[in-house]
Amino acid sequence: MIRLFLFLIIIAASGCSEPDKIPVYAWLGGPGKATDEEIKVKFKDLKEKGIDGLMYSGGQDPKTYRRVGKIAKETGLEFHAWIPTLIQYPNPRLKEEWYMVNGVGESTYDKPPYVGYYKFLCPSREGVIRFLETLYTGVAEVPELDGIHLDYIRFPDVILPRGLWKKYGLFMDREYPQFDYCYCEKCVAGFKAASGIDIRSVEDPTKVEAWKQYRKNLITNVIKRLKKIAHSKGKAINAAVFPGPHSVAKKIVQQEWDRWALDAVFPMNYNDFYLEGSEWIGRVTREAVESVSAGQPVYSGLFICPKPKNKASESDPENHGLLPEELEPAIRESMENGAAGICLFTPGRMTEAHWSEFKKAVYKTYYD
Repeated sequence: MIRLFLFLIIIAASGCSEPDKIPVYAWLGGPGKATDEEIKVKFKDLKEKGIDGLMYSGGQDPKTYRRVGKIAKETGLEFHAWIPTLIQYPNPRLKEEWYMVNGVGESTYDKPPYVGYYKFLCPSREGVIRFLETLYTGVAEVPELDGIHLDYIRFPDVILPRGLWKKYGLFMDREYPQFDYCYCEKCVAGFKAASGIDIRSVEDPTKVEAWKQYRKNLITNVIKRLKKIAHSKGKAINAAVFPGPHSVAKKIVQQEWDRWALDAVFPMNYNDFYLEGSEWIGRVTREAVESVSAGQPVYSGLFICPKPKNKASESDPENHGLLPEELEPAIRESMENGAAGICLFTPGRMTEAHWSEFKKAVYKTYYD
């Protein structure tokens, strides 16, 4: 009789449990001047709100990731080091000739496109890859780290998303040479050796598919080298990537990430940048899921509007993003189209209204 009573209690308790929560990650920067206690309070708050793991941008010093990672583990958060890959500010370890060159001969070293930080290293350079291997090896040795999160593992946007054209005063109806990279001596010579084509003598290089594939392969080669390092240290490796891959990533930044076989991918499905609604998030999520190997997780990256009341009057699209009432449809479109979860950019942009909608949306069962 006692055993039967206990059994009934267990069954009743299990029936009253909360529904499963979808996995949620967040891109987050720090620590700045925050103390350990301040970091702990922030991380605990994020965990209580429903964040499961962080893609944490803390620079390149392993000591920072060791310090912050320990706090993340104490609060029950998964912890990945979010470190830009091919975008690197000049320093004594990097040679000027290692930076990408566009179709009119300008280097990102001193003439970066669009914004000042677009200083891209060229993936054809062995020195660049060795620099990255050393960088990520040091960070991957941090015990508190779950994984390495790559970013800017691509070429500069040869065509910006439509929502950004007005901001930069551009009409990008085709691929223009000043935004087309990389035409450095190493890339030109490497492609000629592989194909017999001198790309600089071609009237319209943008029509040469073999040239585009050559550059995609350069990025994929870097991924292979870095993946080997991360796995040798017992760490996962994943990346923030452009949507698609076929509809966007391959076309505008030479990212063929369906061939990378990473432990997870985080497409930045920032619909406002593409002048699209939440249904577009569903389409590109489905495309991503169907493009990668079976079982490879796809986490849909969602861009949050920090000041919802100002969105209609805000001229800078980088201050746009999902309104609170748009968050549930974006999450639903992601999950019903096969995403393993979502990733927020960023929790700091979330208003109380966002968190309210978020809580309702992540405690649901979705079917793809």
